[in-house]
Amino acid sequence: MSMLTAHHEEITIRTKGNCDMIDITRDVVKSVEQSKVKNGICTVFCVGSTGAITTIEYESGLLKDFPEAMERIAPRDAVYEHHLRWGDGNGHSHVRASVVGPSLTVPIINGRLSLGTWQQIVFVDFDIRPRSRLVQVMIVGE
Repeated sequence: MSMLTAHHEEITIRTKGNCDMIDITRDVVKSVEQSKVKNGICTVFCVGSTGAITTIEYESGLLKDFPEAMERIAPRDAVYEHHLRWGDGNGHSHVRASVVGPSLTVPIINGRLSLGTWQQIVFVDFDIRPRSRLVQVMIVGE
């Protein structure tokens, strides 16, 4: 009978804001290796309402395409009730983060994240200014 184990790590990221995309795959892989979990799941969660976690092929074309797509989905210069209420100019940031989502769960099989060859885990900062961000990594398995 196998025993379930849990392992937690925190990743701190310095961002530039404005759809800054940061490849955190290496950090998450390191967490999985340290956990010693052979089969299970790894959840990566962004703390905050203007950041997101997703997968993408982290290459120059998509690093340009993704922010342009986000601009079409939630334009920066549109009127947002959030702007009107708080005056902080980041209503689009909240909408974009909500569309992409705050977390990602990846299966761990034979001690490795089951990512595709061109699939990286990325943190996206949609806020309008540089920030220090916290990402939680929770690994559960046997």
